[in-house]
Amino acid sequence: MASITFLGTGTSQGVPVISCPCRVCASGDPRDKRLRSSVLVESGGVVIVIDAGPDFRQQMLREDVNHLDAILLTHEHKDHIGGLDDVRAYNYTSRKPVDIYAAVRVQQIIMKDFDYAFGENRYPGVPDMNLHTIGPGRPFTVKGIEVIPVEGRHYRLPVLGFRIGAMAYLTDFNYIGPEESEKIKGVDILVINALRKEPHLSHFTLEQAIGVGRAAGAKQVYFTHISHQMGLYREEEPLLPEGYHLAYDGLKIEYQ
Repeated sequence: MASITFLGTGTSQGVPVISCPCRVCASGDPRDKRLRSSVLVESGGVVIVIDAGPDFRQQMLREDVNHLDAILLTHEHKDHIGGLDDVRAYNYTSRKPVDIYAAVRVQQIIMKDFDYAFGENRYPGVPDMNLHTIGPGRPFTVKGIEVIPVEGRHYRLPVLGFRIGAMAYLTDFNYIGPEESEKIKGVDILVINALRKEPHLSHFTLEQAIGVGRAAGAKQVYFTHISHQMGLYREEEPLLPEGYHLAYDGLKIEYQ
């Protein structure tokens, strides 16, 4: 058995949004409280996190993640890499670097933003990261678990999703080509970004995300990277087609 736990299901600002008076941001329903998007994947004892945004520390503490085999990064925006400094906690307990898998472009941003972690004379206690390159179209393994990169676009920015067994995770996509779409065909679980119902420059809308799920023939589809503009969970979830769901922080799903 494998499982996926939603560490965060919100946008770059999270929900509630600072200073926003809307009914979603004011909601008392915990399913309307969304940290920055990230998931925890566990399979055969291997523990993988996809993206480590500004809420990484809080998410690891909430889910009691005491062991981490790897972090996979979809792209370089701060809501996806801003928490990497906190991998140093795992350095202390494991006494080794944390393996980070990312495209070359993303690695370059990490080395710039966290330059203090990569210098020759590093200050004691800085994060220790072992960067691994994800090559275009090249599957790789993490402790024997195969990971298939899925390429897409976030407006003009190339982004990666990942297929791990019967689960595929896509976030911050607004385009996926036919060849890449084949990689997610027949998944049991598809996690995909659905920012809101109205068109957006760089994210799938709810309708577009439903279309990708149907084309993939996914058995179950869970939407993530959800903004406060989507509406209240209790009102929007019942309106979705059968097998389609709004994910929420802390939701855990097991799959084969």
